[in-house]
Amino acid sequence: MFIAALVASNLIFKKFFYWDFFGWHTFEISVGVLPYPVTFLITDLISEIYGKKKANQVVISGMFASVFSLLIIFTASVVPATQWSPIDDDLFQKVFGATTLAVFASMSAYLIAQLVDIQLYHFWKRKTKGKHLWLRNNFSTFFSQFIDTFTVVFLLCVFKEISWELFGGLLVSGFLFKVLIAAIDTPFLYLGVYLFRKKFKLKPQQELNIDYI
Repeated sequence: MFIAALVASNLIFKKFFYWDFFGWHTFEISVGVLPYPVTFLITDLISEIYGKKKANQVVISGMFASVFSLLIIFTASVVPATQWSPIDDDLFQKVFGATTLAVFASMSAYLIAQLVDIQLYHFWKRKTKGKHLWLRNNFSTFFSQFIDTFTVVFLLCVFKEISWELFGGLLVSGFLFKVLIAAIDTPFLYLGVYLFRKKFKLKPQQELNIDYI
């Protein structure tokens, strides 16, 4: 689920949409953020059950999966389309042809934010002595999501992929949307932790140690 959500985010990020949140705020964000918060929920769940080392391994695996998927898309864009192909080269490039700079911005933001999220999660876990799951889930995610949103929007503006006039609006909308989703997913984290602890017969705050040969 983690890798599927991450790869999907990279494939669909070129489309932007708006969402009027009960008249309070109109979000203008990339559709790539829709599956992306799932990745933070999963890394928090892995951190809680398997520990920091395994969570970092998943993040690195996601990085390789994203790069590999982009190489596949690049190869598909290079080979010429037939005359009868329903999707011609120009349309394929318009939809899937992410520029190198856009990919660099996305991957940089992803890697920094995910690793920061894991570090902060375990920082709060130590500080609270394993208590208050909601606190470490939300506090780690809120900060890391801001880093993620700021980094990707800033780099896209620096590299002139989007106008600086859009910077503030995209930053605020992207961050608030991710914060809202992070708050909503807290009950799902509690449910996941409960089910995993029950399955593996783990005590509170106990982590499952798995060594791969």
